Amino acid sequence: MIQLVMRLLTAIVIAFFIGKLVSKMKLPAILGWLLTGMILGPHAVGIVNESLLNASWYRIASSILECAVGLMIGTELVLKKLKESGKQIIITTLTQSLGTFFLVTLFFGIIFHFMNIPIYLAFIFGGIALATAPAPALSIVKEFKTDGPVTRTLIPMAALDDIVGIIVFFSVITFVTAGNTEQSTPLYLTLAMMILLPLVIGAVIGLVAGIFLKQERSNNATLLITIVFILVVATIGLIFNNLILPEPMLNFMLIGMAFSAVFSNMVSEERLEQIMNSFNPILGLSMIIVILNLGAPLDYHLILGAGIFTAIYIISRAIGKYSGAYFGAKITGLPQTVEKYLGLTLLPHSGVSLVFTGIAVTSISGFDPDSAAIIQGTIAAAAVINEVIAVIISKKAFEWAGEFGKLENGRQERIE
Repeated sequence: MIQLVMRLLTAIVIAFFIGKLVSKMKLPAILGWLLTGMILGPHAVGIVNESLLNASWYRIASSILECAVGLMIGTELVLKKLKESGKQIIITTLTQSLGTFFLVTLFFGIIFHFMNIPIYLAFIFGGIALATAPAPALSIVKEFKTDGPVTRTLIPMAALDDIVGIIVFFSVITFVTAGNTEQSTPLYLTLAMMILLPLVIGAVIGLVAGIFLKQERSNNATLLITIVFILVVATIGLIFNNLILPEPMLNFMLIGMAFSAVFSNMVSEERLEQIMNSFNPILGLSMIIVILNLGAPLDYHLILGAGIFTAIYIISRAIGKYSGAYFGAKITGLPQTVEKYLGLTLLPHSGVSLVFTGIAVTSISGFDPDSAAIIQGTIAAAAVINEVIAVIISKKAFEWAGEFGKLENGRQERIE
């Protein structure tokens, strides 16, 4: 175990310095962390090897850190901030996520029809494509201190997008599996475990945490209380994930989001600012490790083997995200910068796509191994190619929107 811990610490240090180097090139540090994960991962140098990635303590630590990263989303879900734009964000989330699902499904449905490939595979591709990985965009927000209409639309949308993605993907998988096998887990049970349970766990512990956090305390005491409650909520999630549920399926970032959303609505704005300022160093470290974990499984060799399906997937998904976000922002009257640039910030994808891909492959490999191989090869290659390009485009989108450096001293400026 000591050797594996040293491997992880080495990878974190390397990622930190490569991130700094990439930042000097006016690119987001996350790109350096992501590339470090790929280079040090099991498909290349192997410092972050399979033994480390599969170690139980590492999986536990990753889940806790995902909870911590969830605070970036939850602390923005303050009701008084969302009153003016809540409906707009919900509608735009639906147009960009469902629009992506329908567009990707349509593209592949036409192609698979002429290639005599099962049409249900197109719906699976659509279900995988609609989800967005929030960590890359949130990392850019934190690093470049962005604030403005695009940022304030994106952060709460990250939480809603995950929920829509889970509902649509598992609905598709359930119907496909039910149509080809005799046994399948009921859809309502899957959705309850994937969405309702993490939200309940996070909300209940967030309610208790809010009682302690709303009282004025020193920075050190505030940080200690925050860490303790993150450990508590993550531990409860791990107990459910590993001991109670039939298989691990909880979204720990969603747990962290619900946890922080509840206590954020219980404390004053000044107190919330103090909480997050105290927690920022740990949040920064959490982001590095989460992105390293995102990049490590990616196999750069797949870039050379990427085929036409990979290209279609990347292009159709990008068109769906951009056009869906543009349409939603347009019809709801969101600012023009949101219309133009929000869709570009939604392109990062790999973490969620790889999770969904693994579930899809496991679900259909028993009755359709050929289709399972198509899914695995296409999405794995797309994850590598798309993520590098998407991080750069996402950064440029915030820059074009004029939102760099608008967050000063932890306080959001009001942009009229």
